[in-house]
Amino acid sequence: MDDGLERNTGGIPVRELGRTGLKVSIVGLGGGHFCRPHIDEGDSIRLVRTAIEGGMTFIDTAWEYHGGESERRLGMALQGYRDDVVLMTKVCGRSRAAAEENLHDSLRRLKTDVIDVWQFHEMNYDNDPEWICGPNGALEAATAARKAGKVRFVGFTGHKSPHILLKMLKQDFEWDTCQMPVNVMDAHYRSFQNEVLPELNRRGIGCIGMKSLGGDGQMIAAGLTPQQARGYALSLRVSTLVCGIESMDNLQQDLDIARNFKPMSHEDMTLVREQVRAQATDGRHELFKSTQYYDSLTHREQHGFPPVGTVGPR
Repeated sequence: MDDGLERNTGGIPVRELGRTGLKVSIVGLGGGHFCRPHIDEGDSIRLVRTAIEGGMTFIDTAWEYHGGESERRLGMALQGYRDDVVLMTKVCGRSRAAAEENLHDSLRRLKTDVIDVWQFHEMNYDNDPEWICGPNGALEAATAARKAGKVRFVGFTGHKSPHILLKMLKQDFEWDTCQMPVNVMDAHYRSFQNEVLPELNRRGIGCIGMKSLGGDGQMIAAGLTPQQARGYALSLRVSTLVCGIESMDNLQQDLDIARNFKPMSHEDMTLVREQVRAQATDGRHELFKSTQYYDSLTHREQHGFPPVGTVGPR
């Protein structure tokens, strides 16, 4: 396909991951879906390997996903495939000691000596930047791990509010990556693409997009096709887009979207934004911003919040 896009051997377009020097497939495998409880271990491994063989060579996971099962299954799946992927996992510990323990667990589960991208997970609470970047904070663990060659690049994630990610960007540290929601409705509500993405682009920080379907498909419920939703997100200046995949059908759909991707024109992007405006401005389809429904239990407990669906102290 002679469309001017650089592609990998699977026919998937690739982009620079900020200024890291890494090139990543424009779609990546999300670690929160491929090993959900209804998917057995063998199917999870086949899904990962089929994704890699198809050109989906950016892999996302986190220390806390499914109690460590996501990392464990990935470690099995990546045997013989490790050199073919850019592997990213996320750290949940906020102190140096907790983060170092998370790193030890992740390296063991993933069966690797080095993590390509290590990101601080869910900067969703206003004081997370102070916890992580303060004395004895988790950033000290990341700096030491990078120096020791256990981690190559360091970033952070968040899905709650742009102002928290902007606070992270103000810290005295040269971030390599940032993972955040990138979808069409985001343009109208607590907008990461309007408030954070320009600063990432200006500083050469690789943007890893997520929730392009809104988390469990809310964009589809709002009347968009997967091709529209993914296509809009990929038409922004992001490095890669993490996709929640839990079946071969899901995988094939996203591989096809990536292989056939053509950037939307400015006019087409404006039209699709206007198509969703009436449903977008109150956050009803971005519950990860407007509620705590999608917040990790690990981080809710760190901050003293009760589990979703329970009544807290009065």
